Amino acid sequence: MALAALSAAPGNPRLLRVALLLLLLVATGKRATGQPVATELRCQCLQTLQRIHPKNIQSVTVKAPGPHCTEIEVIATLKNGQKACLNPASPWFRKSSKRY
Repeated sequence: MALAALSAAPGNPRLLRVALLLLLLVATGKRATGQPVATELRCQCLQTLQRIHPKNIQSVTVKAPGPHCTEIEVIATLKNGQKACLNPASPWFRKSSKRY
């Protein structure tokens, strides 16, 4: 009985180590579930298309310039699941984007 009371004492170094380890694991776990700072450390669009048929596009994502890339990136997700980068400076894209 006295041994159980001693092991639960706050001055026990083993219990203190376990508590600190648990605290560190919880703290890093919370940080790991946060949103990533940047998904890529470079531009995702190395080549762009001048035009693509609108019926093939499922959705469009526009990424603003940032520390990872100095260009505006327009990434179209196609209905077949592929991704294609569009040139935001092309006349076709400017005309098409005004519709939406």
